[in-house]
Amino acid sequence: MPAPLHIALYEPDIPQNTGTVLRTAACLGIPVEVIEPCGFVWGGKHMRRSGMDYVGHADVTRHLNWAVFQASMTGQRRVLLSTRAELVYTAFEFLPGDILILGRESAGVPDDVHEAVDARVTIPLKPGLRSFNLATAAAMVAGEALRQLDAFPGGLK
Repeated sequence: MPAPLHIALYEPDIPQNTGTVLRTAACLGIPVEVIEPCGFVWGGKHMRRSGMDYVGHADVTRHLNWAVFQASMTGQRRVLLSTRAELVYTAFEFLPGDILILGRESAGVPDDVHEAVDARVTIPLKPGLRSFNLATAAAMVAGEALRQLDAFPGGLK
């Protein structure tokens, strides 16, 4: 059965965030696509500490770069979480197979990636603040997408 949703991390910088996303994805049954290069050694102690023993339960595919990711993930919408977006994620209609893309913690995604996606969504923030933690944002938007798709593990709503 195809996954209802994927999370893609574009060139992640912070191993603790990646470990936390892997833990969340493992618990929710969401495959994770890691678009390299990473800004840290994959599987290092910081990533293992935040992901704990859940990392081994995560369905992870590592892609050499954006082009390889694009070529291997065809027929699925790419939904970018971005502070530059205007559409609030709760107003977006998620579809089965959507890929939630999160950019680098330090720089987001380059303009060519921003332009290559099918949709851009944002999480509203209190004025004057910049962004949520990447792992927190991934969990918030994945939770809403799974709710809309009625796809929580075990059929929870």
